[in-house]
Amino acid sequence: MYDGHHNRNFVLPLTEPMARYVRREAGTPAIVRVRVRNALPVVIRTWKEPDVLRAINGVLPRTPECLARRNGSAVHSYVEGVPLSRLRGNGEPVERPLITSLMRTVARMSQVRREALPPVPGVRPSSDKDSRGFLRTLAHLADRQIRQPNWSAFGGMFEALGVPADALTRLAERIPAMARRPYTLLHTDLHRANLIVAAEDRSIACVDWELATYGDPLHELATHLVRMRYPASQWDEVQQAWAEAMEECRPSAVKGLARDLRHYVAFERAQSVYPDVLRAATSLDDRLDDRSLAEATATVHRALESAAEPLGLARVPSETEIERVLLRRRDSRHRRPTGFRPVPTLTWTPDKRVPEHPDFPYTAVRDALVAEGTAPAGRVFKGTAHLNSVVRVPGVDVPVVVRRRIASFCRREPSHLSEHAVLRAIARSEVDVTAPRVLALGRSHGGDAFAVHTYVGPLHSDRPPSHPVNGLLPHEADGLVYQLGQLTRVDYTGLDPLAGAWDFYTWLSQQLVALVRGLPKESQQLAKALGLPDADRLSEILARHRVTPRRHALLHGDLNPWNLVRHSRRDRLALTIIDWEMAMVGDPLYDLVRHIHLTPTRPEIRERMVRRWEETLPAEYTRDWRRDWRVYRWVEIVRSAYVDLDRLVTGAGLDAPNVRRAVDSYAMTLAAATASLGLPARPVELARALPQAGPAGVGPARALA
Repeated sequence: MYDGHHNRNFVLPLTEPMARYVRREAGTPAIVRVRVRNALPVVIRTWKEPDVLRAINGVLPRTPECLARRNGSAVHSYVEGVPLSRLRGNGEPVERPLITSLMRTVARMSQVRREALPPVPGVRPSSDKDSRGFLRTLAHLADRQIRQPNWSAFGGMFEALGVPADALTRLAERIPAMARRPYTLLHTDLHRANLIVAAEDRSIACVDWELATYGDPLHELATHLVRMRYPASQWDEVQQAWAEAMEECRPSAVKGLARDLRHYVAFERAQSVYPDVLRAATSLDDRLDDRSLAEATATVHRALESAAEPLGLARVPSETEIERVLLRRRDSRHRRPTGFRPVPTLTWTPDKRVPEHPDFPYTAVRDALVAEGTAPAGRVFKGTAHLNSVVRVPGVDVPVVVRRRIASFCRREPSHLSEHAVLRAIARSEVDVTAPRVLALGRSHGGDAFAVHTYVGPLHSDRPPSHPVNGLLPHEADGLVYQLGQLTRVDYTGLDPLAGAWDFYTWLSQQLVALVRGLPKESQQLAKALGLPDADRLSEILARHRVTPRRHALLHGDLNPWNLVRHSRRDRLALTIIDWEMAMVGDPLYDLVRHIHLTPTRPEIRERMVRRWEETLPAEYTRDWRRDWRVYRWVEIVRSAYVDLDRLVTGAGLDAPNVRRAVDSYAMTLAAATASLGLPARPVELARALPQAGPAGVGPARALA
């Protein structure tokens, strides 16, 4: 027995009754193909296999015949020989005579008349030579037949891995113009197990035609190159053998080979991420050992690395991050009642800094963790530093969010206070600040830290939270200023007992200098090339300025638009402030300046905010603010010049929308920073100065595209 995509195949001798029915001799070996029930849709299908076999019978050598079929099963004639997979394993080179024999068979596929093939279903390119249209159609078919049917069950996992829902449609939009080649019959699944080598003459026959289609012959070569897993050194040899064979049968099929093949290879690697990840994840449904988890993790990592460039993924998660995603899904699946096996209790370790919440007991935490691994895509939100999964828990009226730090994320700007402590201090102070409540803190059984917060997005739909990404509305601006005023009433002494004992601007300058000094060598070198000062020189420049001491208050520290959640209410609590990891104690003016720096703000909204801010806060928090505004504004421009450059160099956080927007406008940020520092701008072409993409195929050059 051996397995195909959705079939189990049994080699059996024909019984007397069956032999009479198919007009063969009793005892003749045959292949019984049985459809696997409830198999995941992971391939693009065009026709039913028996219809294809009937069309190619007599045209291609040693082609299997469909002798009988019924209700999900079929009997095929047996093709004598040995699968190439038994002679040469994946990664091993294949002898040139075998390659030549195979390519001659592939070339003969172009001799199958279009009229002999079944009708091609669905919307297809109007011309049978439109290569670009065919590849675009493939991308849309992969989205429709593979991604969409699996998204409700696996979309949350893909989102957690950094693969967005529109990755394939965006790939289709980026496909460039290509040479026109005549369409032919394509097998599209010529890997080693589907190639049968005859013992007597070493000729090759192709079996398993269930994925056959009609289109650009270059697609056949690309799928073959990728799925055969040739050593890299043999790719040119295979391409040459294909071109020589096609020149004899259909010369026009070779047109544009050198230029266009890469686009089909890129698509094959892109669409393969879905079946590879799905198979790896589902392989763990009933296998709980560490070895299986390690194998699945490695498979997913390889698939994401191969697909990163063509799918436009901002980054490839580390193996640690992938393992945690797979582990959470496996645990969620394994701990759901099935009626056939006992359900083990999910174990986790509470963090005693947050006691058990009366409205969300430890049993509810376990239920939230079980639901987390299978959260739908519309309820999984990946930020710069955190993965947030919105789940519903039995007995709890509203959804909650399970919040985990992304394992591979390295924040250049340090966190000074514990987020859970800040949120609890706000709750204890009973001020009018709309922020999430901490329900639990702990570690999963694998040691992965998590927090459970109340969810502040739409409660009764799969719509994501709405953020003021294009700036605040007037009532939102008023509400945010009101909440900044309320923060001055929060008792922060338990958070930072020494707060207020130092000059905030001096401390802020020291933090910025330390950030620059701690940047990787590559980022520091590029910063120097672009005219930005090193840490020592920056320290000297920052020391020239002074800021009036003002009374300190609790600050959010990172009021970018994605940390503000909109609500339909139009009062002063129309925004909820989330993600308090950058909270600090310091000058309230800094929070306002940093918000306006990070958020597109119309002049009239800015004036409205600063006027209300001055009127709302007591004088001890606002004196001399007009003089100091420009200093903080200047500091934030300079900070962005270093932080965003480092993101471009390292690729860190590029899948987060706030980071993407920042780096997209980096040229303007750099010009503003050098001007504010009083330094001459250097004429360096940024795209050339940046290092090339790393091994994952992702990096700054593509980020600037």
